[in-house]
Amino acid sequence: MKKYFLYLLTLILFLGIAGCNDKQKETDSTGKIIDNPYSQTEFLMGTVVNIKIYNEGKKAVLDPVFERIRDLANKIQDSEENQEDIKTEIDAINEMAGIKPVQVSDDVYTLIKAGYTYSKDSQGSFDITIGPLTNLWHIGFDDARKPAQSEIDQILPLIDYNKIQLNDENKTVFLEEKGMVFDLGGIAKGFIADEVVELLKKNDVTSAIVDLGGNIYVLGQSPTGKDWTVGIQDPFAPRGQTVGKLPLTNKSIVTSGIYERYIEVDDVKYHHILNPKDGYPYDNGLAGVTIISDKSIDGDALSTLVFSKGLKDGMDYVESLDGVDAIFITKDKTVYITSGIKDTFTLTNEQFTLVD
Repeated sequence: MKKYFLYLLTLILFLGIAGCNDKQKETDSTGKIIDNPYSQTEFLMGTVVNIKIYNEGKKAVLDPVFERIRDLANKIQDSEENQEDIKTEIDAINEMAGIKPVQVSDDVYTLIKAGYTYSKDSQGSFDITIGPLTNLWHIGFDDARKPAQSEIDQILPLIDYNKIQLNDENKTVFLEEKGMVFDLGGIAKGFIADEVVELLKKNDVTSAIVDLGGNIYVLGQSPTGKDWTVGIQDPFAPRGQTVGKLPLTNKSIVTSGIYERYIEVDDVKYHHILNPKDGYPYDNGLAGVTIISDKSIDGDALSTLVFSKGLKDGMDYVESLDGVDAIFITKDKTVYITSGIKDTFTLTNEQFTLVD
């Protein structure tokens, strides 16, 4: 569930500025759109965060944007991910599990309530109380290991979203059993990306790219006056090699996959997308799932949730949702896409087969 440390099947954006007759495009109310954006990159939340703003005169907006990202990260991350070495609100909730409720900020309460809703909707295949299991495997850290079956059996009862108590009036959160642990890595970056987009809009930014370690949002149009062209990373190759591309605007793109973050034990690879029901990585033939949605928090949660369902059930589930599309890549290099992008997705890699 943690997506901070390695961004899986990272998405590559092609700005597509060729063909623009003028160096700058006029916009109705925010000045000109420039070819060379104001850009800032920082290492936050254990990953590389990059924001690009294409509106002329909006460079100063980068300061409050990164201040907002740091503020949210310092509230949400657990202690081993927190670069400021301070106890976060999530740490406090975990420490008080089985003891007493903890009052939290509006931001953290909103995030946890959303995570509870996704956990409930998935019937537990996505569960924000999976922390004891992710901590046990610890994939993505130097001490990652395959735990013994007895260890897995011992902590599985602690993974249960039904044991979360939320009090809307007092903004308190309580984990009912001692030893329960939140892991919000499956939705935290999506939540923060959406907050960044809202802040950009409030500051009259109409053209931007938000990249939180692979959680990408493309705002408005590119300097060409057309949609952004987004390339989907080949999960079996070095970064920069793609499987396909499609035009997007005002959309989030989030991917979950198995090939960048894993451990290998006795010639068997164990990836980081763990099943809360049996304690082991999902093994369903999928190499990666990309979710295209209006909100990044939806894409973040759905990329894990849909991956857990496998190809057929995952496809059916996405088709039942409004405003959501998906790209599925299987281990045999077959690409499946949902109906909403059949006319816009283009396969660009002959090593893969696109199923119509």
